[in-house]
Amino acid sequence: MISIKDRRQSVTLLHVIMFFLLLVTGGCKVNYSFTGGDTGDAKTINIKYFQNNATIVVPTLSQQLTEALRDKFTSETSLVLVNQKSDLILEGSITGYQTQPVAISGNDQAQLNRLTITVDVTYTNTLEEDKSFQSKFSRYSDYSSDKSLTSVEEELIAEINTMIVEDIFNKAVINW
Repeated sequence: MISIKDRRQSVTLLHVIMFFLLLVTGGCKVNYSFTGGDTGDAKTINIKYFQNNATIVVPTLSQQLTEALRDKFTSETSLVLVNQKSDLILEGSITGYQTQPVAISGNDQAQLNRLTITVDVTYTNTLEEDKSFQSKFSRYSDYSSDKSLTSVEEELIAEINTMIVEDIFNKAVINW
């Protein structure tokens, strides 16, 4: 049987240990996110509007890509989106938008077409310059040749944007 005096001493000892652990770890800083992204000490990000400089310009593509990037970075990190000086800066342009046949049948007819979107990106980390980069990101999606591009374009753009945004995010804060 444990006496009340022994139980009080155990509880007191436990409190001392917990206080010591809080004191020791209180000065430590841990950056984490549910995606595994590492934003370091960065608190703000400026994601500038991505201009469409491709030879074929889809009017809504720039807005959709820019908004998808802003949504990704603000929803999956603790970064605050700002329009002025910031710790992180993401900017770039859409440089390619093309469709081409990729599967030709025996009678020289395309059975499958491919929509490809290419984006040039500059990522600047003002706190840790070695994490800054300039890269080209390109993704595609195939569609059946019995469908016109205009009938599937909106769906394809959404799919490709998702992939490109994920690639940019991964390179910027997942450190791929």
